[in-house]
Amino acid sequence: MSDASNARPALLEVRDVSKAFGAVAVLRSVSLEVTRGEVVTVIGPSGSGKTTLLRCVNFLESYDSGSIRIDGREVGYRDAATRQRRSERDLAGMRAETGMVFQSFNLFPHLTAAGNIMLGLTKVRGKSAAEARSIAEHWLGRVGLAHKADSLPAELSGGQQQRVGIARAVAMEPKILLLDEITSALDPELVGEVLAVVRSLAEDGMTMLMVTHEMAFARDASSRIVFMADGGVSAVGPPKEILAAETTNERLRSFLARFRASHF
Repeated sequence: MSDASNARPALLEVRDVSKAFGAVAVLRSVSLEVTRGEVVTVIGPSGSGKTTLLRCVNFLESYDSGSIRIDGREVGYRDAATRQRRSERDLAGMRAETGMVFQSFNLFPHLTAAGNIMLGLTKVRGKSAAEARSIAEHWLGRVGLAHKADSLPAELSGGQQQRVGIARAVAMEPKILLLDEITSALDPELVGEVLAVVRSLAEDGMTMLMVTHEMAFARDASSRIVFMADGGVSAVGPPKEILAAETTNERLRSFLARFRASHF
């Protein structure tokens, strides 16, 4: 779904993407664009396909039809029409360009905070151990965890683990950062410290596609909001338009009413 206000070419182009798990259609002809420097937030009820969409963009899930391109290059397949899958080496390189932060942290428990960041830098980016350590220390400093470089995940709070996850993703210098409900597994008092890091990255111009239930953050930090329902894009627009109480989109209005009732 193209936004006519975007004069710049899209960095991420999703065109008519569909995905099913068995007989269950999870994505139904989804289309959206993200231009360089945008923060696009995806909201919607559980089961609407939000996480699956992110996983398809990073090709952690294959998609059945349609096209996903980053900087003009097809994601996952050598050719979208023939569905010829890229080699695992190619996929690893492409995933490094679409950094993903998961809701469950996904840190390697046997590696320190710095070690988790260094792994991709040495294995995928080909950095030396010394260079990777320097980069890891830089990004740990950016997320306020310079003093935790040699701590194992078990020695970190949930908020600290998630900040390491963000540092690990951005250290790879991705073209776009994918954020999958990164605060959903956190205690409420830890949410703010993680969102502060994301806000800082947005202010620095990082391109992001973010799934979240943090509506206040979506309102304040997003360039545009995409509302998904029943596996498709139901509405897309600027935050004030999408989150307006008087929206004429019945599905969106119902979702917002239920959300407000459950959170206030």
